[in-house]
Amino acid sequence: MKCLVALLAVALLTPPQDSSAQSPASAAPDLLTLDTVVLSVPMADGKPALTFTLGDLMRVYKDPGLSVAVVEDNKLKWAKGFGVVAPGSNSPVTTDTLFQAASISKPVTAAGGLWLVEHGRLKLDEDVNLALKTWKVPENQFTEKEKVTLRRLMSHNAGMNVHGFAGYEQGTPVPTMQQTLDGLSPANNPPIRVTVTPGTECIYSGGGVTVEGLLIKDASGERFEDFILRHVLLPAGMKSSTFEQQLPPELAARAAIATRSDGNAVPGKWHIYPELAPDGLWTTPTDLARFGIELSLSRQGKANHILSQAMTKEMLTPQCLDAPGDPTGGVGLGFGVGYRGHPGQFRHTGGNDGFESYLFMDADSGWGIALMGNSDSFHLIYPHIVETIARVRNWQYTAKQVPLQETLPLIEARLGMETALATYERARTADPVESKSSAALNSFGYHLLAEKRLDDAIKVFRRNTELYPADANTFDSLGEAYLKAGKKDLAISNYQQSLKLNPGNDNARAQLKKLQP
Repeated sequence: MKCLVALLAVALLTPPQDSSAQSPASAAPDLLTLDTVVLSVPMADGKPALTFTLGDLMRVYKDPGLSVAVVEDNKLKWAKGFGVVAPGSNSPVTTDTLFQAASISKPVTAAGGLWLVEHGRLKLDEDVNLALKTWKVPENQFTEKEKVTLRRLMSHNAGMNVHGFAGYEQGTPVPTMQQTLDGLSPANNPPIRVTVTPGTECIYSGGGVTVEGLLIKDASGERFEDFILRHVLLPAGMKSSTFEQQLPPELAARAAIATRSDGNAVPGKWHIYPELAPDGLWTTPTDLARFGIELSLSRQGKANHILSQAMTKEMLTPQCLDAPGDPTGGVGLGFGVGYRGHPGQFRHTGGNDGFESYLFMDADSGWGIALMGNSDSFHLIYPHIVETIARVRNWQYTAKQVPLQETLPLIEARLGMETALATYERARTADPVESKSSAALNSFGYHLLAEKRLDDAIKVFRRNTELYPADANTFDSLGEAYLKAGKKDLAISNYQQSLKLNPGNDNARAQLKKLQP
């Protein structure tokens, strides 16, 4: 079974293009170029580390384009586009190129909801069914004593389901809001319902934010798209941003094309996200930076074009803690907030089909960064960009440890299969945590499978079954590789073993039904 890790690829592409920003920030010295080394992979036995430039990573991960905006002293300091707007295109990404922000839509939506609270048209801690007009949250055993409130929706503490949405290919039927909420055809999500007692758990819920968006629409009496444009986007100076799913021609001409991790464009250029509130924003990193600056200054009482200082502070205060009793981080009203003892830091990531993004701000120090890419693999690149710029600018930013499952394809691309496997064996032996997980080798096998290197993929998956014979997923993956290689009998035997180890493996059961009608 495929892990929830983007498939990697190492075939060389046309070298990415380096495009200067068309904005005042472009006059600043370059903080990043395609030749900037953004990742160093340590090697064992005294061998020199492998280094990878931004251009290297874009080629390895088949990311056509990306765009970056940097904030310092609560001002846009630098912005730049890299690569091209679509696979095989000659049109460069610039700072005017639009991307889907995906889940970074959520804090933008939250700002609109909080505007309504400040203007007396919504209440943070009232049962939302008192204000909803066109649909009501269905009552059940979980809502008998605790109710869904706006505060809980914004902080993913309302007990609602549906983590995220897959979107709809352009030209296919798109559900109405009510069909989405009730999971009725042509909606591709289950019904959005309360599945845990509200106020008891942090459960990330795009479904809950969809209800939040409907609440904003009902309370304002306007289309959600129009309300957010007037009360959030334009006041923040986000003139290249919209929640419209049918982009106006001028914006459509500037939009990047969504790209899968195998380097192929998403059919129809990009998906439609009719839920709007949790995932529908089109924007640029420069506009996201402006949103971050607005909130950073409002927290100090220096901007307040959208929210008051008091409400901005409330927005950026932990409401639902990541871990019980941990005061250093959690979920605010729309953003993740307060990381590792830095109360002024807030952030959000985003990922729609073919687009990924990241916004991080430190309101105490006035620095921040926004990054957007038109690839499902961008999450494998942007952390290294942030960490590189943070080192150069001396930001207080904690770098993440690069997991083994990300380094194996890079090592293989540079030094070959045997070195990659030997590196894995050493790491597995040395690290007690790694020795208990099949994830790294499984991910590596899927990278090879995506490259259509079937024999190598089978070799890796088979080794995973030897190392983790009690893990049903390893046999499921090996079965998939054998199936792609046309080895039906071996595929059947491995799917059977997977199902024996995990009778709840629906994928193995479905494959066996196809293979043994």
